[in-house]
Amino acid sequence: MPGGHGRRRDGSAGRRREDHGRDANARRKPARGDGAGRSGQGQRRRTSPRPAAQDRSAPRPHSPGDLRASNRPNQDRSPDIDKDVTGKELDRATLRQVQGLDERHAGWVAKHLVMAGRLMYEDPAVSFQHALAASRKGGRLACVREAVALTAYAAGEYAEALREFRTYRRMTGDTTHLAAQVDCERALGRVQKALQLAADVSPDELEREARAELAMVVSGIHEERGDLQAARTALEIPELDRRRGYPFSPRLFQRYADVLAASGEKQDAATWRRYVRVAEKALGLGGFADPDILDVDTGPSEEERTERRAARAAEQEQQDDAAASGEDSDAPA
Repeated sequence: MPGGHGRRRDGSAGRRREDHGRDANARRKPARGDGAGRSGQGQRRRTSPRPAAQDRSAPRPHSPGDLRASNRPNQDRSPDIDKDVTGKELDRATLRQVQGLDERHAGWVAKHLVMAGRLMYEDPAVSFQHALAASRKGGRLACVREAVALTAYAAGEYAEALREFRTYRRMTGDTTHLAAQVDCERALGRVQKALQLAADVSPDELEREARAELAMVVSGIHEERGDLQAARTALEIPELDRRRGYPFSPRLFQRYADVLAASGEKQDAATWRRYVRVAEKALGLGGFADPDILDVDTGPSEEERTERRAARAAEQEQQDDAAASGEDSDAPA
């Protein structure tokens, strides 16, 4: 499910559920002295009858805080799929993953993934249910775990989202959604853990968009804590360049303007708000084809000017060396 994250940074939906993420039927540890499967050496023989085996066919008690598939009531019931959905609307990479499933399941999973993407911003809760439906038959696929994570995040189910983001990252090594992971920790009230998670990855290891998203989340955390200087510093990344426009630039510029305004730097804040409008105009609202990068300012950037100065200095040095060499050859023996 390529695209945005459905971010929530206000913390309003981040209340923690005491039993969220726990399996209501966690595996019972064997009693001390139970030597099943071992040689029995040094084990004490049971003197009381072994308790009756648990009836595995009996329905498990439902814990409302546990959203995992094994503990969802009516898990065979899934939200309706629109009649126009075929499953082929998925991008090629996702479709290739899904087609690796059994033919009986591939179509089901593909259609629910399409619906999850279609409804993620229109109806996040139903979108999340579609992703969960896909996970029941395609949970071993990274693209499905990513879909569950993103839709849970959009729906405000932060504990579930965090668990799925972690799983996706373990499966792929991809740090694209690191900002969302950090934001989930923040929403769950674990601010220090959120900041530590952000600090564990070097910004140089992240793609531009992931780096910018992480900077905005970390900045928001610092601002919530009242540390405006740290909130500003977090945003001062290479992508905060008014001469260069990325798809995320308007939001990054606006965030920087907001922090400046909160710090009392009204004039600088107004300047960065103008840059927001310039970037939006250059990128085009709605009809733009989502470029990787676009020049907003026709003038050279500071990096380009530095490179040009270095090139001119090197050229001048070569000329000076050539002139000095000519003078030496003309000198009398």
